[in-house]
Amino acid sequence: MIFRILKITGLFTGFAVVGAVSAYLVLTLIIKSEDTVVVPRLDGKEIVAVLKMLSDLKLNIKVSGAEYNEAVPLNHVIAQNPSAGTEIKTGRDVRVVISKGVQTVSVPDIRNMDAATGALLLAENGLCAGKRAVIYRRLIKADRIVEQTPPAGSRVQKGTCVDFLVSRGKRPAAYKMPDLGGILPEEAMLAIERYQLRLGEIVSVSRMDRPQNTVVDQSPPAGYRVLEGTVVDLKSNRTPPAGGGEPLRPVSGAGLLVHRTGFGFLKSRIRVNINWRGRSDDIFDEFVKPGRVVRTLIPKETGVRARLYVDGQLEKTLAY
Repeated sequence: MIFRILKITGLFTGFAVVGAVSAYLVLTLIIKSEDTVVVPRLDGKEIVAVLKMLSDLKLNIKVSGAEYNEAVPLNHVIAQNPSAGTEIKTGRDVRVVISKGVQTVSVPDIRNMDAATGALLLAENGLCAGKRAVIYRRLIKADRIVEQTPPAGSRVQKGTCVDFLVSRGKRPAAYKMPDLGGILPEEAMLAIERYQLRLGEIVSVSRMDRPQNTVVDQSPPAGYRVLEGTVVDLKSNRTPPAGGGEPLRPVSGAGLLVHRTGFGFLKSRIRVNINWRGRSDDIFDEFVKPGRVVRTLIPKETGVRARLYVDGQLEKTLAY
């Protein structure tokens, strides 16, 4: 009895194994009967050509994304999935990422801005400040941008440098440098202002062969071509105090001390003394005829105090 049961069980097991093997073989034949193709290399190819290539292989194309790329032209494939060489069945999808080409930006209008603001705006738009040239423009303030290249509104590659032309303002007037030698320092200072030049250093020197309290040297020299705003340095013939002649340099221009002598027949002794930087100097000391106006330029600097004496009596005080 037991033998008979085992025999029946063995027969059923054999039928099951044969059925499973048969099903596997049939399924394998069905699968292998489907067409398979090898995925071609698509990167760097134009999307229309890729579409035709995959259609001929009975594959579908799916665009999974688009990216800016400087190396791959617009509408060309950057990447693919499955990769080239993979064997897949017909009718399957091949996903691709296509290039949007080089990223471009619109050039902003930086004209009439100062150079620093213009450069900042370019950087905010992904551009860089390129070469800078300067030009005199009477109606445009100094440091304002006059023109730009490429022009505003142009579409350019991100990172492109924009060149611009910057105004230097009104062209300064040119003069022949006057000869200031032999005149009083305050007269020289008035001449410097009249020619729209700027006063630099006034250095005390000692020259026994030249009159006291007069200009004995200047820079730039007389006769040179100078532009408006040029700095003029002077050397004044004065006996310096003990310790040497410290340069006298007005920091922020000069104030004007004005005095008119009284009427009469006798000259008045007019002396102007200034105290600054721990020293005292007489910058004017002469006998002046009645009814004359004495104008003396006083360096504008904190702590400067000027005193005007008439015949030894204090008449006026000017302090900063």
